[in-house]
Amino acid sequence: MKRKTTGIQVSSVSSKAKRVREAEPEYCDAACQRDENDSIIWPAPSEAMESARSFLKECAASGCKTLIVPDKDADGLDAGVIIHRTLSVLGLASALIDVHLIKKGSSIHTEEERSAMKSKDPKYIIVVDQGSRPAPPIVDSPDVKSLVIDHHLSDEFPEDALIVSACHYPPVATSALLTYEICKPLHPDIESSCGYLCAMGTHGDLGTTLKWKAPFPDMTEVFKAHTKKSINDAVSLINAPRRTSEFDVVTAWEALLKAQSPKEILTNRRLLSARAEINEEVERHTHTPPKFSKDGKIAVLRINSAAQVHPVIATRWAGHLNSKALEIVMVANTGYLPGMVNFSCRIARCARARDPPVNIIASLKAVADLDTTNLVERMGESFARGHKEASGGIIPAAEFEELMALMKVGEKPDPVDGSSPSKTKKAGVTPQKNNLMNYFGKK
Repeated sequence: MKRKTTGIQVSSVSSKAKRVREAEPEYCDAACQRDENDSIIWPAPSEAMESARSFLKECAASGCKTLIVPDKDADGLDAGVIIHRTLSVLGLASALIDVHLIKKGSSIHTEEERSAMKSKDPKYIIVVDQGSRPAPPIVDSPDVKSLVIDHHLSDEFPEDALIVSACHYPPVATSALLTYEICKPLHPDIESSCGYLCAMGTHGDLGTTLKWKAPFPDMTEVFKAHTKKSINDAVSLINAPRRTSEFDVVTAWEALLKAQSPKEILTNRRLLSARAEINEEVERHTHTPPKFSKDGKIAVLRINSAAQVHPVIATRWAGHLNSKALEIVMVANTGYLPGMVNFSCRIARCARARDPPVNIIASLKAVADLDTTNLVERMGESFARGHKEASGGIIPAAEFEELMALMKVGEKPDPVDGSSPSKTKKAGVTPQKNNLMNYFGKK
């Protein structure tokens, strides 16, 4: 007699034959957009790329104060260093290149951040890996010119800024890769001095197992000069400080700016300490048991941590939870910012080959649209941001509970037509011992 098993399973190593997974599509195999001449549009429209190059050349030739505003992760910081090195080799003095790092839980569009950027008196501002949403000008000054280089999904951007966005041109480039492709033609030294930065930023966002294939650039020489292991280890170290409760992004920026290779980053004591701290915090929260939406499409894990470990845990469990219905794994952190819930969503590995593909942003917005009040307005602009494959948000705690109610998290699914509850309670059937909840109880 066959035993009944739970609908949700955790992947584990077993001597028994495993169910064969559907092959996941390789990232670079995505169909490219083409123009009227059937030429590939990648990583962004050529007109926008050329405009960005003209902006950088004008900036370097001006001899004026320039402010780089990178996002806090490896992709954003690596892109920022590529910009810094490009401006330097184009002749802009290092003393005229400044950086502005956003505070914990903030964005470049808050009045506090806009005032802080303006107070540094730049004539040029270059925002990388963030900023893609409708907003006023980056700063309130008609004399300041702004450039935004980004890949997050959006059709609306800050006013009066030059925009280069990769979000609609698959395979979507990371911000570091987009920046590298913009800067590479500007000086012959960029390819050799910034290739590993491009690889670090790209692996930081797309994963360490990425296969570099066209239209992505040929990185053979980069990986000859710098091993993939050193690049991937450096990524984990650069990402660690911004995940700590201290939000020590400046240490990561300074380490990247100073280093001439990923190997030089690997001995930085502060980065090593931050990574150890984050690893410990991830382990402390990673066995949190999930609850599921009534339709089984979304798994929700709740944690309370002052560290930004929710994206790491979401990524981890997206690779382990399996069911026919499951699409999205969400980790919600109530301890990162007072009164707010920071949440991260990832597509479950078992759903990555689905057709049509899972779209996290669309799924979250569809749930919110079930509301009959003004929930979407109250959640604000930080709801369902990012990418179709990796999204999240920062919303008030009360509104998050409303969102959970709309998902019907924790409610039992409706019985399948034709099923009989008595069939699951036959006498003599030994309950399954190796189940999901036993796993999550492990320490």
